[in-house]
Amino acid sequence: MVTKLHNYGFFLFFIIVLSSSSLAFSATLYDNFLQCLTTKTNSPKNISSILYTQNNTQFTSVLDAYIRNLRFTSATTRKPLLIFTPVNPTQVSAVVICSNSLGLHVKIRSGGHDYDGLSYISDDPFVILDMINLRNIKVDPVAGTAYIEAGATLGELYYRISEKSNVYGFPASVCPTVGVGGHVSGGGYGNMIRKYGLSVDHIIDAQVVDYQGRILNRKSMGEDLFWAIRGGGGASFAVVLSFTVNLVPVPGTVTVFNVLRYQSDNATDLVYKWQTVMKDIDHNLFIRLLLQPVTDPKQKGKKTARVTFIALYLGNSDSLVSVLNVAFPELGIRKQDCQEMSWVQSALFWANFDNDTSPDVLLNRTYNADYGKRKSDYVQTPIPKQGLELLWQKLVQIGKPGLVFNSYGGIMNEIAADAVPFPHRNGNLFKIQYSIGWKDAGQTADDTNIGLIRQLYAFMEPYVSQNPRGTYLNYRDVDIGINRNWTYKEGEVYGRKYFLGNFDRLVKVKGEVDPGNFFRNEQSIPLLNS
Repeated sequence: MVTKLHNYGFFLFFIIVLSSSSLAFSATLYDNFLQCLTTKTNSPKNISSILYTQNNTQFTSVLDAYIRNLRFTSATTRKPLLIFTPVNPTQVSAVVICSNSLGLHVKIRSGGHDYDGLSYISDDPFVILDMINLRNIKVDPVAGTAYIEAGATLGELYYRISEKSNVYGFPASVCPTVGVGGHVSGGGYGNMIRKYGLSVDHIIDAQVVDYQGRILNRKSMGEDLFWAIRGGGGASFAVVLSFTVNLVPVPGTVTVFNVLRYQSDNATDLVYKWQTVMKDIDHNLFIRLLLQPVTDPKQKGKKTARVTFIALYLGNSDSLVSVLNVAFPELGIRKQDCQEMSWVQSALFWANFDNDTSPDVLLNRTYNADYGKRKSDYVQTPIPKQGLELLWQKLVQIGKPGLVFNSYGGIMNEIAADAVPFPHRNGNLFKIQYSIGWKDAGQTADDTNIGLIRQLYAFMEPYVSQNPRGTYLNYRDVDIGINRNWTYKEGEVYGRKYFLGNFDRLVKVKGEVDPGNFFRNEQSIPLLNS
């Protein structure tokens, strides 16, 4: 492990030489890094073909391929010195060893759905370890398990499961282009959360590379580190190579619906009732709400609020209608509102594909990126009807951001808050995602739109969790705090919001498994004595 003095000296050298001859330095860095990699891996011949400098003609395309937020593609965004795309675990080990010996700051990217870009941007000189080539998936339908490398996408996982079985699925995001490594190590939730909990609740083994370059599995890494990477964010502790998970049983037929309700359709009463019934309703049912400002179709030109109710039910439509007729008749769901399909087809439905789309599309990694910002909250007591009426007014006034309400309850109320680092379990009615996107480039557009979503977030403060105001790790949000100097004091600001009482154990694990803070980003777990 290099010392802090060595690190300081390296970066001082970097700054001085960069000011006089960045190209010469880049060439020297490349040569030193390449030489080190070839001596530390058992497959040195192809190293140069998967190591990209800023002078490489493919550098920009490799960098931008998994940037899902165009805010971080501007000319002023600091670019990595190098990008390395390993094809096997020993090359990952070599990157860690060589970066450590050269004093390089490494950012780990497994998919790129990183709303604030912490896996691929930094104010410090850095390199990107891109896991794109480590994407193997092995599904065992007999054992009901899957081995998934960190660079695979969830769409690829869902497709591979469907190839082997129609009775298994996996509880994770509804967006198929999300990378497994970041999503799962940050907790991972989806539309089966009320039935099966989080992605991390089903991990039975993992492979990681620690700061010394050792390749470890669950047994050799120990239960503390295994606990930490299941919801604490793997990039704070090690490089996650793969997860082995238990798949979950799904019926041959599931049911979905997507219905719209406006303010004039008693949206206030419906959303209030939704808040009160979802905690205890049939665990097979998940209903997400999209709250948006729109034009009222009944009164042309008038702005109003619209709520979209989107559901997944692990069963047939007759059973779903029966459940809702008893627990939530006000919503007025009829059998003709519902669509029956297989579980993998429901993954396509939730990803907004047409009903006749082939599951092959789940293998497509392309993503229509825009400029955006996301934030999150947890709600523990129902927002009163008066509060909802004020929310509609605020949405119409601001005119652009929307909210997503994700129902909790079910099995989430039965799993201890410290079972994994993700703490937001029992006591939460639902999670809010705040979302805004825009097409115009430039700082003015960024400031305007980010300002709008911050207004909405500030408005919601009286209705959400307090002391601290809880936040979901996988919706990275630098507004809640960043670590500029890698200190415990700075890290605790955002750490308590992401992890609540589990933050202390994560800090303890961090000190044990990464005492030199090699694995770090602007919102990583800090060292206690930093």
